[in-house]
Amino acid sequence: MPSTIRTTTLPSGEAIAVLGQGTWKMGEDARRRADEVAALRLGLDLGITLIDTAEMYASGGAEEVVAEAIAGRRDDTFLVSKVLPSNASRAGVQRACESSLKRLATDRIDLYLLHWPGSVPLAETVEAFEALKKAGKIRHWGVSNFDTDEMEDLVGLPAGGDVQTNQVLYNLSRRGLEFDLAPWSRQRGIPLMAYSPVEQGALARNTRLEAIAARYNATPAQIALAWVMAQPGVIAIPKATRQEHVRQNAAALDIRLGSEDLAELDRAFPPPTRKRGLEMI
Repeated sequence: MPSTIRTTTLPSGEAIAVLGQGTWKMGEDARRRADEVAALRLGLDLGITLIDTAEMYASGGAEEVVAEAIAGRRDDTFLVSKVLPSNASRAGVQRACESSLKRLATDRIDLYLLHWPGSVPLAETVEAFEALKKAGKIRHWGVSNFDTDEMEDLVGLPAGGDVQTNQVLYNLSRRGLEFDLAPWSRQRGIPLMAYSPVEQGALARNTRLEAIAARYNATPAQIALAWVMAQPGVIAIPKATRQEHVRQNAAALDIRLGSEDLAELDRAFPPPTRKRGLEMI
């Protein structure tokens, strides 16, 4: 069990854990549901109280898995969900949020995100988010898969400065956003939420991480995760459906990579030297 759950701060001033639990691909197979629920519950037991989901995941099935996992523990959970761009109109956001609340068996979502930029005017989506806040249906809102220019457009809107996070693909093998999006976000105090921090398990099998992992009596996956959590203003949301994996993720919080480790990782996974388009999977 980790000694502490480190936090970063949302623009609202609220502290938020730098390690959460992802749910992408959960709820797709009823035969795995019990294991998925058990994994999320163990994460809560270990203090990993941020759970990220979306209406898109298993067409709402992941939200139903989350509902079962947090039953009786809602007040201990920081719940994140997302609305599809196709539902991002004023009326569509309202309907989508109500549907998510029903599937999640809760009366509010702590952080509600636009899943990626779409065709609905962003100002309309922001107005809809603000209306949900006033109604008490959501506590905060943010975005996902927004590049720097899109974030600039967002914060220039009325109430656009209330954005609390940007959830993006970020890990050792996907460092392109460090060129401009990451420093832009740090300057404005907007945390990045890193999905696929172990590159859907690929970094767990990466031989370039083995030497550092051996020094910490850890796994390559734990080193990859510890690196993401070492970045200022970044929240990692790995998915785990096995309890052993959940425990390993939690233990990664206690790995503090030294300057030599970080330099070695920079050599193995070089940071960007030019602007690249934001990656998505």
